[in-house]
Amino acid sequence: MKNTFTGRKKEIEILQKALSSPEAEMISVIGRRRIGKTFLIKHVYKEQLVYELTGTRNAPLKEQLQNFMFSLQMASENMIIGKAPENWMEAFFLLINYLKQLPNDKKKVVFLDELPWLSTHRSGFLRGLSFFWNSWAVNQNMVVVICGSAASWMIQKVVNDKGGLHNRITKRIFLKPFTLAETEVYLKSRGIRLNRYHLAQLYMAMGGIPHYLKEVESGKSATQNIGDICFSETGILKDEFSNLYAALFDHPANHIAIVRTLAKHHSGMNRNRLIKEAGLPNGGSITKVLDELSQSGFIDVYLPFGKKAKDKMYRLTDEYSLFYLQFIEKNIHEKEGVWKRLSQTQEYKIWCGYAFENICLKHISSIKAALSIGGVYAVSSTFYKKGTKNEMGTQIDLLLDRKDQIINIFEIKFYNKEITISKSYAQTLKNKLNIFSETTQTRKHLFLTLITTFGLSQNEHSLGLIDQTLTLDDLFISDIF
Repeated sequence: MKNTFTGRKKEIEILQKALSSPEAEMISVIGRRRIGKTFLIKHVYKEQLVYELTGTRNAPLKEQLQNFMFSLQMASENMIIGKAPENWMEAFFLLINYLKQLPNDKKKVVFLDELPWLSTHRSGFLRGLSFFWNSWAVNQNMVVVICGSAASWMIQKVVNDKGGLHNRITKRIFLKPFTLAETEVYLKSRGIRLNRYHLAQLYMAMGGIPHYLKEVESGKSATQNIGDICFSETGILKDEFSNLYAALFDHPANHIAIVRTLAKHHSGMNRNRLIKEAGLPNGGSITKVLDELSQSGFIDVYLPFGKKAKDKMYRLTDEYSLFYLQFIEKNIHEKEGVWKRLSQTQEYKIWCGYAFENICLKHISSIKAALSIGGVYAVSSTFYKKGTKNEMGTQIDLLLDRKDQIINIFEIKFYNKEITISKSYAQTLKNKLNIFSETTQTRKHLFLTLITTFGLSQNEHSLGLIDQTLTLDDLFISDIF
């Protein structure tokens, strides 16, 4: 089956502009495991790629250098290659000699993939790369692409390097998971046509990770596909969790402890409570772990409405990690067919509500477009007030604080049909607005905005209460195509 390329419009433009640039370019491409970094580079640069090297996980320096030599042999074809170099300086010198022999009439691309795996401890790889770029490549008609899944490592060691690579990156790409719109187009390109309710269920279980979505089969419902991919003996996501963090972080135990703790608190946690419950020391090492998880796209850091920087909260937003910890891990030894049963439980229905909130938080631009406020500056936030014996509390999982003196208060519901507002539910929503208004003393006008799967069935309780209603379709709005 022919598979067309999906999305990545802005990223492709960056890569193509580098080809037409009159200067040498060094491009960093960062993105989590399975996100499609290598596929993107090879798709755009398939005609210009003259050398490609991919690091090997946990391999010592000697094996990495042998890998370099094998790659050079394959690229050079007729060039006689001797023994493997003894260090990276020597390796890059050999690469320069090879590249000098190539025609200079068009831009050449060198692609170094999984840089964190190439740069083993005390290997001298980054010094060699610095030598290669500063002493030769910077004056050539070429593009050097450096790529890595460990986002924090790439940012600290390369992008923000204070040594020989300082300010050498000319273009940066941070590859993110597919949006709902991109997911729909990607699956259609593979001959898979599911309605958006089924697409949302798939997205809530595995997110917009292309490598995961590639496993979805046509002719099967979302429930059937999730059962096959996540619970069957041959499903690639049955044990992906054990490989995911180990592949990105050298010592992932603390990362996993934080992820497991956040998975139990859907609305997020502050730093002190998170560290205490995870059983971790409060220090700089944990700050680094939190930064790495954030930079790699597993957690979101956000500030509740009206709070200061010290009050920031952490929330686990990686769909697969959440789904694995909630359902796969607990049922990993169950027989096939377990997901068909679990998907009918009240536990799953409750979890869908939270997972749908997560989707909305990741599609703010689509929500703004649906509300026709794409050009209005707005900050997304949350709000929480703890109840007491004398005062009611409330929680708002998403609000948009707009510069046009409006605040959208969102009520988010995942349901399998149109939602109907009952008298008691209407009173709950009124209380939510009143508590927010009285607590914050805001002078901005409040719009109560409902986001639900299939819309609202109007009745006497919703009239005059719900200002705007968005549906699942609105989350598929995109300007990427």
